Amino acid sequence: MGGVDKGLQAFNGSPLVAHALQRLLGDASTPPQVGQVLINANRNLAQYAAFGAPVWPDAQDDFAGPLAGFLTGLTHCTTPFLLTVPCDTPLFPQDLARRMAQALHAQQADIAMVGAPERNDAGEWQVRTQPVFCLLRRHLLDSLQAFTQAGGRKIDAWTAQHATVIVPFDRPGDEQRAFFNANTLADLRELETLRP
Repeated sequence: MGGVDKGLQAFNGSPLVAHALQRLLGDASTPPQVGQVLINANRNLAQYAAFGAPVWPDAQDDFAGPLAGFLTGLTHCTTPFLLTVPCDTPLFPQDLARRMAQALHAQQADIAMVGAPERNDAGEWQVRTQPVFCLLRRHLLDSLQAFTQAGGRKIDAWTAQHATVIVPFDRPGDEQRAFFNANTLADLRELETLRP
């Protein structure tokens, strides 16, 4: 997005981070998916803190990428599980946590990861893993610390070390574009045309 902070960009009149928090914490019309939240951000910390959740920068200064966020979340997680969601996907399902938890427990897995519909090059819908939507057991902290300290950066390489279940969100009635992420301002405008 040209160097701007994604989470603070407006989507339907509110910053993306506000949409993520509302989807996680619920409101008058939807129940909460989680009991508490934290925000992982590396700049504009005061602006993020204004949304009422604790804000933590990456635990490792020299480390960029989604695993840095996972590591920060697991470091500060006080519950048995951590659900991770990116701020640039404001339409993620309101039953995300429930379905991921059901799959994780049913498969006795350590990690549940979303599988979401996406169009391939031929224009056909197929289920593709969305690794930044994860439900992780908190005890994975030591494993992730060791992996990143050894130079590991790829989500798939780390999750392959653990029992992982892919949770498909392609049931009848599931929104096919629920996991569409906005990488540009044009993407945000396109998302605004979809139902919230």
